[in-house]
This record gives sequence, structure tokens and C-alpha cells, in this order.
Amino acid sequence: MAKGKSTTPPGHVNLRILAEHLELSQTTVSLVLNNSPSAKSIPQETRQRVMEAAQRLNYRPNYFARSLRQSKSMSVGVLAPDLSEGYFTRVMSGVVEQLTAAHYFYFTACHDWKKELIEQYPRMLVERAVDGFLLLNTHADAIDVPVPVVAISAHIAIENVTNIVLDHHAAVEQALKHLYELGHRRIAFMRGPRAIPDSEFRWQSIQEVAGEMGLKIDPAHVIRIDTAGWSMKAGIHPMAPEIGYKSMTALLEKSPDFTAIFCFNDIAAIGAIRALKDAGCSVPGDVSVVGFDDIQSAAYSTPSLTTVRQPLMEMGRKGAEVLLDRIANRDKDYPSEITMMPELIVRESTGPAKSE
Repeated sequence: MAKGKSTTPPGHVNLRILAEHLELSQTTVSLVLNNSPSAKSIPQETRQRVMEAAQRLNYRPNYFARSLRQSKSMSVGVLAPDLSEGYFTRVMSGVVEQLTAAHYFYFTACHDWKKELIEQYPRMLVERAVDGFLLLNTHADAIDVPVPVVAISAHIAIENVTNIVLDHHAAVEQALKHLYELGHRRIAFMRGPRAIPDSEFRWQSIQEVAGEMGLKIDPAHVIRIDTAGWSMKAGIHPMAPEIGYKSMTALLEKSPDFTAIFCFNDIAAIGAIRALKDAGCSVPGDVSVVGFDDIQSAAYSTPSLTTVRQPLMEMGRKGAEVLLDRIANRDKDYPSEITMMPELIVRESTGPAKSE
């Protein structure tokens, strides 16, 4: 006959209550529940009784008390500008997969590129005893925390920060060589917002690769996505397709004599394609369009989008993996930068340059 009290304890069952119910010591119950090597010395019948009671009584461990004993909270903070469809959802898929497999909880805070929130949220999360931080497309220089930090697409070499970055030179080279081989020489460029770390690094790579290829960049064919004045309150997200639509409309009004455009990301490219169609231009008959990221909807837009694929899920997985390793090995040396490689995905939005 099973030993223990016959009545079911009321309310939340913690370790002490479970041990009293089973008439066992808290140490014995803890060893069994944590699958400790020392639990092998406990009779199988007792171990089974503990596990059955824990399940039946809906035992929930006190993670705060456990974190004090282990000096870990088993949680991390994830900071991102937003979690809208596109870049962030793909990266977060990889992050969540890795953290879940490691039994880690995560707090996600969206700062919407606001400096005060970028400074405030890390302090709030440190107060919640997170073991480390994962930054998505967020500048790391404004964050000063006493725990390991891994930044995806931040590019800034800072002590205590490991950067997961894309090889932008290779990415741009793939895109521009593709357009060049299709006969395009008058290529327009849609630069990213100043707030996004990738923007300047990619533009620098565009200038370098164009120089290497002997491809002239006409300033009249360059337009920057400007997020000033755009807000969630206005009902328009800074990275919504309308940003690409507005930018392309402005470019067509200013200097329409280009045959291809390299957009900052897929969301902007999808908006640009719509603007071209509304202006009576064929894609890719009149203008070829190249995006960046390879978000899920890129393959299903009309026409389907040629784009530079960032391994976004892999970058998310790698970022979380490195962060967890740094948490577990605080004294270990880590590289300041880990580089991931891009891949050009050719679809329907690019074609031969329009003949004169």
C-alpha cells in the first residue's frame, strides 16, 4: 500500500508540501524530481511514488528559490525593435527553438527604436534576474548590463558582447553580379533607416562592391527609407510595405530612368513592386526588383521576389546557442564576431534589362 497522507493538500503544491504529503524528506523528493545521480540510491518504489504524486497534485517548482540555489534564473531577455512579420519573426523562430530545447524562459521587450526604452528595458530585465541578453537588430552600445550579451546584426565591437552578423559584402556581391549579368547598369538603391544597424554596413558594402565592379552609383537613383513621422499610433508600422511604396513613388517622381532596384529588405521590396505597378511599370519587364532577407511571403508575392537570403532562423539559433554557452561558461573567451553567409534566391522579379 502506498505510504503518505490520504488527503490531498489544498492550493499550490510546492516542494515542502509535497514532501509532507508523502511523509518523506524534502531532500529525497528534490533528488527524485531533479533526476539527480544520487537518486539512484533511493528505492524504485519510492521514486515512482514521488513522480506519481507530483503529477497527480500538479506540483510546480519554485523557480525563484531554485535560481537562488543555482545562481541562475533560467531566463533571458530578448530586445527587439518590433516583432512584426518579416526579419524578426524568422529570427525569433530560431531563438525560441533553441531556448525551449534548453528549458529556458525568455522575456521579450520591443523598444520601437526609442532610445529611452533601449536604456530602460535592460534595467527592468536585470531586476528580474535574467541570465543574459539577446539583442535583435538593436545597437549594443547603449546597453550596460552585468550579464552576457549576444547581438544579432548589431556590428559594434564591445566588451561582453558577441555579434552574430551577415557577410554583407558577399550578400551585395551576389545581388549586384546577378543584376549586372542581366545587363543592368542603371541600378537604383533603397537604403535602410538610420536606426537599423545593418543599414550603414550594407550601404558601405554596396559602395565597395560597385567600385570593384566598375558600376557607377548615381546619387539621383538612391533613396533612403525614412521612418521619421511614422508610428504605430498613426496605424503604419515603420517596416510596413507602405514604406517601400512611398520610397519608390518618390524615386519615380525624382528620377525614373533606372532598370533595376536593390531594396533594403523584402517588406520594402514588396511595397516597391506595388508602387511600380500602380505607376504602369512592369516587373521585371521595365524594372527588376531585388529584396533582402527572404521572408516567408517573398516566394508568394506577385511576382515572386528575387532576394538575398539571410539565414535568419539559423542566426537566431546560433545567437541563442552562443548566449546559453556564455551563461554556462562565464570565464571562457568568445570571439567578438561570428559571421554567417548569405545566398541569392532568384525568382520572378528580376529579368534582362530593358533594351534602349
